[in-house]
Amino acid sequence: MSDLTLSVQTGRPHGSRAARRLRAENKVPGVVYGLGTEPIPVAVDRRDLRLALTTDAGLNALLDLQLEGGSEMAVVKEVQRHPVRREVIHVDFLRVDPDARIEVEVPIHTTGEATLVTQEDGIAELRLTSVLVSVKPTDIPDAVEVDISEMTLDRTITVDDLDLPASVDVVTPGDQVVVSAELTRAALVEEAEEAAEGGEAAEGGEAAEGAEGESDEASGDEG
Repeated sequence: MSDLTLSVQTGRPHGSRAARRLRAENKVPGVVYGLGTEPIPVAVDRRDLRLALTTDAGLNALLDLQLEGGSEMAVVKEVQRHPVRREVIHVDFLRVDPDARIEVEVPIHTTGEATLVTQEDGIAELRLTSVLVSVKPTDIPDAVEVDISEMTLDRTITVDDLDLPASVDVVTPGDQVVVSAELTRAALVEEAEEAAEGGEAAEGGEAAEGAEGESDEASGDEG
């Protein structure tokens, strides 16, 4: 993944009123912390932040923060969004050491088509959208790809089945399900209807046999 340069302003004033003023100026208040140093209140241009976080790396982009008096290597640790407008209203930057591992969530993407599943009126579903990994900042993968082209109805893909680089250690439990396959709702309804029809037919057959037996007994009594 490539480094991205992001300019941030230091020395922003504290308080909710000051934060509202910054947002009105299309700036996002935030903080830079980590590596045993004091947190630094910062502000970043909203457009610049959006551009930095909309690359293939997403929120895991490795950032070169340009601060007054120097630069800091960092990743976004957390973003807070407005509950209605969903715009970013605060951002936390975590300082990182390029040689020290950190834990990050990496998104999971499926590739291929689960043809063998759809042929059986089934559907392959992504149950886990991200996996927690321990990795050096410079080795963070943009995403983990899962090939579902060989999926069948009786197969489940777990975290242990993920193909990750040797530099990446998985933290998420290995038995957690990533992709599973099951019958569609329509197929389940059809299966239930067929079972019900089969049960009714069996009951009808038993009733007919019972009536025939009663008729034979009646004929015997008359004799």
